[in-house]
Amino acid sequence: GVNRSRKAVHDWVQKANLQPASNASPDHVALDETVIRINGQQFWLYAAVDPETNEFLHLRLFTTTTTALTQRFLRELREKHDVEDAVFLVDHAHHLAAALQRAGLRFRSERHGNRNTVERVFREIKRRTSSFSNSFSHVDPATAETWLQAFAVWWNSRN
Repeated sequence: GVNRSRKAVHDWVQKANLQPASNASPDHVALDETVIRINGQQFWLYAAVDPETNEFLHLRLFTTTTTALTQRFLRELREKHDVEDAVFLVDHAHHLAAALQRAGLRFRSERHGNRNTVERVFREIKRRTSSFSNSFSHVDPATAETWLQAFAVWWNSRN
């Protein structure tokens, strides 16, 4: 029952620098990306989700989708979690497979099954951001990414 301004909540989230927890060691990782609009521009939200727990392992926002950026995302994921023995579940996006192959990580192309975990998470993100017309307006990309990371922490904490 405490009223706080949007600015106060925004400042708290920025200061907290919330990130999904580290040190997971999943057997499988669902990996995908989706488009998010910020101030009318298209950005790509990359996410790695543990299909067993339905929790975010890592997420990042990029201006485009390339093999090099996917490799960067994977490097960050590997720094946070033990995914060396995991099987990555991906759709048929060539840049995902190419980056995983270059990183020496095992992967399997799937359209259904455990890979759908990341699709369900993306649907929830899009549902939550639909109040912004699926677009973060009047924010810079770093603020949007911070909000998305805070959302991931909340999402993971509800289990």
